[in-house]
Amino acid sequence: MTKKWWKEAVVYQIYPRSFMDSNGDGIGDLNGIISKLDYLKDLGVQVVWLCPVYQSPNDDNGYDISDYREIMNEFGTMQEWETLLSEMHRRGLKLIMDLVVNHTSDEHKWFVESQKSKDSPYRDYYIWRDGNGDAPPTEWQSYFSFDAWQYDETTKQYYLHLFSKKQPDLNWANPAVRAEVFDLMKFWLDKGIDGFRMDVINAIGKPNVFDGAYFVPDDRKTHEYLQEMNRKVLSKYPGIMTVGETPGVTPQTAALFTDERREELNMVFHFEHMGVEGDKYSLNRFRLTDLKRILSKWQTELGENAWNSLYLNNHDQPRMVSRFGNDGEYRVQSAKMLATMLHTMQGTPYIYQGEEIGMTNVPFSSLDDYRDIETLNWAKESRLQGKTDEELLLVANRKSRDNARTPMQWSNAQNAGFTAGTPWISVNPNYPEINVESDLRNPDSILNYYKKLIQLRGQYDVIVYGDFKEYFTESEQVYCYTRTLGNEKLQVFLNFTAEPVVLPLPQELIPEKANPLLSNYAGQPEVKSGQLNLRPYEALVYYCELA
Repeated sequence: MTKKWWKEAVVYQIYPRSFMDSNGDGIGDLNGIISKLDYLKDLGVQVVWLCPVYQSPNDDNGYDISDYREIMNEFGTMQEWETLLSEMHRRGLKLIMDLVVNHTSDEHKWFVESQKSKDSPYRDYYIWRDGNGDAPPTEWQSYFSFDAWQYDETTKQYYLHLFSKKQPDLNWANPAVRAEVFDLMKFWLDKGIDGFRMDVINAIGKPNVFDGAYFVPDDRKTHEYLQEMNRKVLSKYPGIMTVGETPGVTPQTAALFTDERREELNMVFHFEHMGVEGDKYSLNRFRLTDLKRILSKWQTELGENAWNSLYLNNHDQPRMVSRFGNDGEYRVQSAKMLATMLHTMQGTPYIYQGEEIGMTNVPFSSLDDYRDIETLNWAKESRLQGKTDEELLLVANRKSRDNARTPMQWSNAQNAGFTAGTPWISVNPNYPEINVESDLRNPDSILNYYKKLIQLRGQYDVIVYGDFKEYFTESEQVYCYTRTLGNEKLQVFLNFTAEPVVLPLPQELIPEKANPLLSNYAGQPEVKSGQLNLRPYEALVYYCELA
């Protein structure tokens, strides 16, 4: 397996609107991020993924871009962005930017011109179709609820929007669109950024024939576009990092995007483990055997020449300690346990802001507290289907994207130290107990545990490059696996329950000759007569050198 810097790195994701506000307007900004760079450096991460900061009307919080070469006024200026990049590089931190090019804002000049006439030179920048009688061209539904087609009165046609109606999809089949995208990528790479996270990149390949009940991307076209992107842009900037968001991929199809010999992307985000409850808005609790089956499959089946992205939450998912752990009595222990899992698997770990202090889902008391367009559209559609607001609130409290978007909790000061003004979305009321300042003072905090994990990952190659083998596959309590590289071996034991577990160990896992490398509990673990006694949400990592 080829060694690469981005395989050994740990990435920290910043959602700028909620990270740190420097001017008191209640919205996080670039100067706020600059003020926290020493915090990120001390945490030990090497890369920052910055969610969109481009000019946008904010229908989808910056993922609807009206100008790819300008900075959103709320976030600051291009000069401040350049200072951010310079200050990051001065600290040895790399910056990857969000590339959102499946769609633009409907306020982008391309779409404004496209909308004026069927004869506009920009018409073919987007996907316009005649209706099917009085109905839209297809039955496709937007990922944000309702139809994926919007009727335009001016030209009597529909345009495609897989997300918000203010996010029309670009027509990547048009060479002029690809040339525009490649130029804007060069614009940012020439400024010195270190790579891109590519938003829903596997949706850019649209089918030739638009039919069926659901949109199905044409992967063949997507691969052609990405290989062209690599030839014309990415290969000209050696050493950069690329990660694509690719809903619906399997290990086999993901390998086509990331196999080093195909020259497309370095790694992708898959979403299979994000669906272990079933429906996106299900209140079911995941089964551990399902989660393990998915994670282990991605560890073993991706292939020698491809690479994993490791995450349990981000700006589009609820908080991981609330979803996969226990955000009550065992919040600290379960947050550390989940972090241990992510940072001891093969792949590049992604930390989402606030994860490192165990931030939780937010208990909003009203649907009026939500700001996320996906949540609001879902609630509107669900009401039409007869759901009550009480039912909807219960689901939103568990599954809304806004759970991840409440302000970063820096201290127990007003508004968690995020802003001196009124925050754009309410702060989680548990900030007096859960905040960075408190964790920095506590040597046993989640934050200090993350620092240790990141340090160990940089110290032991077996954590990054070792082979993966799972044990106790049918257990609904414990996730256990080893990582092996040459004569180095790592043994990982994770209790996913609030109950003590007695684990009978096979001979090859008895850790008598192994050194305890990490534990989320104080004191030594108990091993008696070939049995390991795990406390609630305990995480144990052993290291040994094989004879």
